[in-house]
Amino acid sequence: MTRTGSSSGVLSIKPFRRLWIALSLSSFGDWLSILALTALAGSLTKGSAENYAIGGVLVVKLLPALVFGPLAGAVADRFDRRTTMVIADILRFSLFLSIPIVGRLDWLYVATFLVEVVTLFWIPAKEATVPNLVPKDRLERANQVSLISTYGSAPVAAATFSVLALISGVVFSTHRQQANLALYFNAVTFLISAITIFSLHEIPRQDGKVSVPSILKQILAGWRFVGSTRMVRGLTVGIVGAFAAGGAVIGIAKVYVKALGGGDAAYGVVFGMVFVGMAVGMFLAPRILKDFSRRRLFGLAIIGAGVALVLIAVIENLVMVALLTALLGAGAGVAWVVGYTLVGLEVEDSLRGRTWAFLQSLVRVVLLLTVAAVPFIAGAVGEHRIKVGDGVYHFDGPNAVLLLAALVAVIVGLLAYRQMDDRKGIPLSRDLLAALRGEEYVPEEPKSGERGVFLAFEGGEGAGKTTQSRLLAIWLRDQGFDVVTTREPGSTKIGMRLRALLLDKETTGLAARAETLLYAADRAQHVAEVIRPALDRGAIVVTDRYVDSSLAYQGAGRELKVKEIAEVNRWATGGLTPDLTIVLDVPSDVGLGRFASPADRIESEPREFHERVRRGFRALAEAEPHRYLVVDATQPQEDIVRQIRDRVRALLPDPVPATAEAVTSTMPVISD
Repeated sequence: MTRTGSSSGVLSIKPFRRLWIALSLSSFGDWLSILALTALAGSLTKGSAENYAIGGVLVVKLLPALVFGPLAGAVADRFDRRTTMVIADILRFSLFLSIPIVGRLDWLYVATFLVEVVTLFWIPAKEATVPNLVPKDRLERANQVSLISTYGSAPVAAATFSVLALISGVVFSTHRQQANLALYFNAVTFLISAITIFSLHEIPRQDGKVSVPSILKQILAGWRFVGSTRMVRGLTVGIVGAFAAGGAVIGIAKVYVKALGGGDAAYGVVFGMVFVGMAVGMFLAPRILKDFSRRRLFGLAIIGAGVALVLIAVIENLVMVALLTALLGAGAGVAWVVGYTLVGLEVEDSLRGRTWAFLQSLVRVVLLLTVAAVPFIAGAVGEHRIKVGDGVYHFDGPNAVLLLAALVAVIVGLLAYRQMDDRKGIPLSRDLLAALRGEEYVPEEPKSGERGVFLAFEGGEGAGKTTQSRLLAIWLRDQGFDVVTTREPGSTKIGMRLRALLLDKETTGLAARAETLLYAADRAQHVAEVIRPALDRGAIVVTDRYVDSSLAYQGAGRELKVKEIAEVNRWATGGLTPDLTIVLDVPSDVGLGRFASPADRIESEPREFHERVRRGFRALAEAEPHRYLVVDATQPQEDIVRQIRDRVRALLPDPVPATAEAVTSTMPVISD
């Protein structure tokens, strides 16, 4: 049997494969239509009117989603999905076929508008069909494959358009006839899609409904929680600004390529290079800069895209523009994949859907406003010739739009960087160079007298924290350091009583918030009585669990708000943070399998709880990679020990402090 996790496993399901073929054809047709329609609109007008004609096509394509989206979703619920998709594809085939036959700009706008309205019925029918064609455990992978097809068809459409333009350039004498060939080809893709879906008898007649709320409601509801979170606020500014810049580029690309002496084939190449760059950026950047802060990378990627736009605007060479467009796409791709990851990791599960709905809705509005404004900006600037030395630089509306888009990208990139920077005080250049070398930049510890080093071990049940903390403490003592080993909960007299209450299987009905506060109370006493005094005398403190356990267990596990838990614990500990947190990562079934039977109340929680806890720890480490070491705890013990020692060694005082002597200790002795 094919593995569930593979794309081939999903595509081996015959009904879904047919739907996927139809989706791929539909997506291909959508991308090809942008190129063909803008090319035809440009050929039907002359002079400065070309800017407005092309901008009008893009506005007409975006407008129906804003106006009729909720209505189309509600109406689509009431009709048979298979019939809806077949009729929609036949209508799109007919409308695209009519555009070159009629050959007028006004009908081009009307037909384009109608195509987009019809598409609004096709999309919710398709989205509601997917869960009926694949098993529940494969649904996520099916959605990923659909997403890849949606965006992966863009460069294919661009290449097809370029080839058709070259062929039609030989056969036909006018640009209008050349654009017509692409539209005929585009119409055929929707006819094939209709035939494919018509043969898909597995689609149920009605099973559930697709709810499509108002765009305005999504934006207003989303801003209530997005605006109050610094990280998501920075993410929103960056994504919206980047799409505004992208909308400007899309709106002016056809005219700019023509000004550089390129035809429809060159336009197709430049359009496709954006998506080639996006694919490269999404694939390579996270791998090359795997130890670099994702929050920093997000802002830098947008700034990099802005710089590429500046070069595109001032270098009037078509080949260089195509290459720089790929660089622009790479920056956009990095920002997109990092932003997608950050939303998945740092936005609570209950808010994640609303966050994406808010972002997508806001992006649509921004794209519409940008594309609508571009022709007016380009027209207002006009054409100018600027003398530069012995040469003359041609500066016109497209140049101005690209430079303005570049300015927007750089500004929002800087704002996002400042909002989201999680390594303040660490020089960006050193941080980036270390990441390029495959290393993690660890700043030198400030010289502050004899203050000790604070190390915390974290991880799920059965990860081996107790063993590894003990082995590390033995090694440190062998080096001559004063070491205090401790744990949570229960390292003080009061803590022991709280531990009994928290972990006893007989403790039932304990509310999640009460549990969180009890752990925080234990931690407050732990810091005051054990950790801070040891650090003040210059000792190395090694603790088995600390604040992150509450963030993972009560935050991710109990599904409470992580931000609120962090604030409570920040107050309880006086803001004391470990110099290094070592997360021993192990699959929950492996960790729990190391116990003969659950020993306490937490270990007895269901497997799903422990999986959420594991994801919680990984999310914390991903957010601040400079302060964490994540170790695969399924490795042999000697490999785990070596990785921990290699990282801890960089934090140790050198030389060994003169005050280090036989004041080492283990777990504090607790007596009444």
